[in-house]
Parts: sequence; C-alpha cells; structure tokens
Amino acid sequence: MKIKVLQRSEQDYGNNGGIQRKFRNPDPQLHPLERAREYQRALNAVKMEKMFAKPFVRALDGHLDSVKCMAVSHHTGAPLVSGSCDGEMRIWDLANWSQKAVVTRAHEGFVRDLVVSPDGTRVLSCGDDKAARMWALDAEAKTVDQTAMSTFHGTTISNSIDHHWRKPMFVTSGDTVDVWDYNRSSPLSSYEWGCDRVITAKFNPAEPCLIGSTAVDRSIGLYDLRGNTPIRKVILTMRSNALAWNPQEPLYFTVANEDCNLYTFDMRKLSEATGRHWDHVMPVLDVSYSPLGNEFVSASYDMTVRLWNYRDARSRDVYHTKRMQRVLCCHYTPCSRFILTGSEDTNIRVWKRKADEKLGGKTEREREAVAYREALKEKFKRMPEINRIKRHHHVPKMIKSLSDKRRIMREARVRKEQNRRKHSKPGSVPLIKQKKRQIVKEVQ
Repeated sequence: MKIKVLQRSEQDYGNNGGIQRKFRNPDPQLHPLERAREYQRALNAVKMEKMFAKPFVRALDGHLDSVKCMAVSHHTGAPLVSGSCDGEMRIWDLANWSQKAVVTRAHEGFVRDLVVSPDGTRVLSCGDDKAARMWALDAEAKTVDQTAMSTFHGTTISNSIDHHWRKPMFVTSGDTVDVWDYNRSSPLSSYEWGCDRVITAKFNPAEPCLIGSTAVDRSIGLYDLRGNTPIRKVILTMRSNALAWNPQEPLYFTVANEDCNLYTFDMRKLSEATGRHWDHVMPVLDVSYSPLGNEFVSASYDMTVRLWNYRDARSRDVYHTKRMQRVLCCHYTPCSRFILTGSEDTNIRVWKRKADEKLGGKTEREREAVAYREALKEKFKRMPEINRIKRHHHVPKMIKSLSDKRRIMREARVRKEQNRRKHSKPGSVPLIKQKKRQIVKEVQ
C-alpha cells in the first residue's frame, strides 16, 4: 500500500513572532492597482501624522529668570546643565525630568554660556564677572559641587565657552579669544582677530586646532590656533548669533543669522553658502545639531523652534506654545529623541524630535507598521496633495502675518529684478545666486 504525506518546513510556515509569513507575486501585471493603493495609504499616513502630532512633552520649572544657556554631555544618561540670567546654574535629571542640584551664585550677573566636558565629569561656565569656572559633575548622582574646582580670570566679559573634543582645554570668546588649559590660571594663547568682539567660538570636531567663530563685525572666520591670522574669513550683510558644527560631517557648519535665516557653509569654500534655510520671521538666536548629524534645531526671537533637515531650505516642523516667549537656546538630548529649549519665560521645555512618535515600548507589529508608513511617505513625498498636507503647520497669527508680508516682499523683489534685467542691456544686471547674495566679501 502506498501512502502520500504532505511535508512542510516549520521555519517557512510557522508563526514567527505572531506574524504569518505571506508570499506574493511581484508581477505588476497581476497587481494593476498596487500604486493607487499605496498612494492612498501614503495619504492616510501623512494625515495620521498630523492627527497624532503632540510634540510637547513637559516643562522643567525652577528657574527664576530667563534661561540663557544649557549644555548636555555627549554621553547618554548624562544630566542637563542650565544657566539663567540671575547667575544660577541648575542640574536636571533627564531620565526623571526632575531637578537635582542648584548653584545659586555661579556667577555675578548673567551666566553667558555653559559646556560639559566630553567625559561628563566637569562643567565649565562663563559669566558677566569676567571669570570662567570649572565645576565637578557627578554624572551618576546628577549633582554638582557647590564650590568651583578652578576659577580662570579673564580681562573682559566672555560671550561663549567651548570645550575641546578630546584634550583638557577650552576656549572663551569676548574682546579676545583665549585658549585655556585645566592646570594653568592664565591663558595658553590670546588672540585679537581684527574685530571689536567675538560672539561665539567653537572647536571643530575633527581638526584639533581649528576654531570657527562669529563676530560683531558680521564676519564668520576659521582660525588655526597655531597661527594668529584667520585661515578663511567671510563678511555677511548681517551679524551671525551662533555657530554649530555638524558632528558627522565636520567640513560643514551652520550659522544663525540676524536676517531671519540660517546658512550652512562648507569650510573649504566660504564664497558661497551650500544651504540657505529661511522659514523664521525674526532673528535666529541659537542653532544645535543632532548627534546623528542629519538635522538641526534653531531657536528664534519669534518665539518658535524649528526643525530642519540639514539639506533642506524649508523647516520640517515648527514648535510653539501659547506661553512660550523668545527662545534663547536649544539643544538635542544625547539619544537625539528629544529637543530641549530655554526661553525668557524661565522654563526649559522638552519636545519630541518627531512630533507623532509614540513614547514608551512598541510591539514588533507596531514597529513594522511605522516603518511601512515612513517608506510610503518617502516614496510619494513629491505628490502635490501629500506635500501640501505635510507642509501645513498651524502657527500663531503674528507668525502667519509676518510670513505673508515677507513672502509679498520677496516676490516683489524678484519681479523688480526680472523687469530690470528684461529692460536693460544684456549683462548689465547680473544674475546672482540666492546663496551668494548675503555675502559682502571674502577675506583671504
């Protein structure tokens, strides 16, 4: 007697993780409506993104004056350090969103800037008392000593302070740019770079001796600490308030400008900006890159926070609340999932990097659904209806009216230039690219 048995592999047909494996034929002849179905799913996905967008997480309340600056170490789990205009410095536990320590008299007057050392064991601050101070930080207990480990006295008020990415040294900028070592009470080097005051100075993540700076004479400069002259320098039409290097592509940096725009430059060629980011309606006060290097966040005088893909001209999202005043500083958390902002209303606010992201754990099925929706949105992102829904943001009335006014003025300038070129001798009205118009001259 002959017996026939069906034999199937349990690995191929078994229930792996609760999801049944399915087989399909990718032949487009058998699926004529596949693109239409995927487009409809992408449309639903981008609508769901707007429906579930709740970016605000919570506010960290405790400061009694405007939050002027903040700093986070590169290590995950490190505490947040913030400084205010009344001279206070506070330590926050980001895991529990709670305050852990307060230094009431860190500086006389404003705490101008803060930075945490790369190993997360020290905090460096500068203020209106012409001093830079070093504080011992306990990253596990989230506490800081009430007395400074060291005090470095300068000759002028320092606007900014930045720590080297690897060495035990830091730089302060004011009327002069001073480079300090941990173990010396006087600066290793002091530079005067031909301008009244340097607003900010930042170490390059890759080149140990390279510093990028912005100054009140509207210049952006690259300086080598081994020499006393700038390597490259460019003067813009208006002043830049902040500078941030891309941590993953150290050749690029972004500046926050007074003309409501942000400009991304390649340090090898400063004669032209590689990117112009133009959605703010008032001066931009601060900019910070994500640890992943694929996006940055900007804080503005117009009481909004905007998120940008580092290659896009328009912002990806805009965050605001009814109570939030002018935003003075912004920063990413080390895990890059959250954004921290400090404003004039004394609050530190915590935002999601992705407005519709679900906090907490996700099942495997949820993660696959999210990945599928993101792939569909990326595939159909240039379709008019999907692009319109994705670009739409509700903003305060003041922002909307100023945006409309700036758009009308921009269109009028373009129309006027086109008419001048049309009715003038060929070549008498040259066409200048938008990325070069803000540059006055380049100094070699």
